[in-house]
Amino acid sequence: MEITKIGNLQTPKIGIDSINKSKITSGEAQNQFKTSLKNAIENLNKTQVASDKKTEALVTGQIDDLHDVMITAQKASIALQTAVEVQSKAINAYNEIMRMQV
Repeated sequence: MEITKIGNLQTPKIGIDSINKSKITSGEAQNQFKTSLKNAIENLNKTQVASDKKTEALVTGQIDDLHDVMITAQKASIALQTAVEVQSKAINAYNEIMRMQV
């Protein structure tokens, strides 16, 4: 694959040959999607657990940095809201595809 350099940015030069070589099967695409979704859910869970641990440590007096606890809680909240929105969009897209006539 050729590399095209534009300023400091290097981009791959994509031709018909490289497009044909990069085709993946539907099974591989499903596995990639499954892996991506699993990793996203695991990261969301880790964020929630970290927030819970810091909140518990604040309540028990083990830490006294309220700012850090609040920042961690806000990050967890935003991550959860984002996950809920992505889930909603995915369900809406699925429903729209199911309504299509073939």
